[in-house]
Amino acid sequence: MQQALFGGGCFWCVEAVFLQLKGVEKVVSGYAGGRTSHPSYEDICNGDTFHAEVVLIDFDEQQISFKQLLDVFFTTHDPTTLNRQGNDVGTQYRSVIYYLDESQKTQAEQYIENLKAEGLNIVTELSAAPTFYPAEEYHQNFFAKNPAQGYCNFAIPPKLSKLRSHFQDLLKG
Repeated sequence: MQQALFGGGCFWCVEAVFLQLKGVEKVVSGYAGGRTSHPSYEDICNGDTFHAEVVLIDFDEQQISFKQLLDVFFTTHDPTTLNRQGNDVGTQYRSVIYYLDESQKTQAEQYIENLKAEGLNIVTELSAAPTFYPAEEYHQNFFAKNPAQGYCNFAIPPKLSKLRSHFQDLLKG
């Protein structure tokens, strides 16, 4: 089992996307990259800790590769807006890849360079993985537990639609 650590806006959205992929065994929403230890959601929301909302993905590399996870990551969020995803604004919503080893770093660097060569202004941060702090339990698997919640209804279905239209072959049964 391998792990990946991505931030692409609200972790509810990112989690909902990656949970759909075959080979993804677990997705944990949390916080990384900030200045304080053991932040809470309230700490993150005030923007003073500089943590990003992230997801820690456990995946089976025999079923899905890190490169395929990068494909999904860059397709299902906007990597060209600094500290923003849709209506969510703040450093906690930044686009970030926290690499866990040199292979992930190299693959992510190449992926970003390829996108830039296509003319895209990629602002995705690429950094070594800092300490990961799991979010509070009520944030875990949030969309599945709260499908009628207003934000979820507005923000997540378009991402899932994009996922289904671009990555049908990577979806779970």
